[in-house]
Amino acid sequence: MVYLTRIEHFNAAHKLFNPAWTEAQNEQVFGKCANKNWHGHNYELYITVKGEPDPDTGFVYDVKKLSEIIKDHIIEKLDHRNLNEDVDFMKGKLCSTENLAIAIWNELGPHLPEGVLLHCIKLYETPRIYVEYFG
Repeated sequence: MVYLTRIEHFNAAHKLFNPAWTEAQNEQVFGKCANKNWHGHNYELYITVKGEPDPDTGFVYDVKKLSEIIKDHIIEKLDHRNLNEDVDFMKGKLCSTENLAIAIWNELGPHLPEGVLLHCIKLYETPRIYVEYFG
């Protein structure tokens, strides 16, 4: 099994806010991240797929095609967007980095060809904070 990682970048705004809580509860738990005027991040997205190299090309998957799939189904939907309001696959979800990584996995997986499997979504919210999701 060989693992192949493609790194992409996007900028997006969000706020952490649980609508079932009071404003005071949200502020206590989420602090500045519950700001009613939103806040943004410069996200780094690592998509790792796995599979066996094709005997004719030596590739697990053509990285140009992988990049196109990621851009078409993920980056175009996230870049310079409000995650809480503009992103269809985040509707009704708390916009934490953890939930975003899971949603990216669910959105991307069906678009990969047979024999190419998602292994990991690693999503950096800041240079010091990231999550990993393995499905």
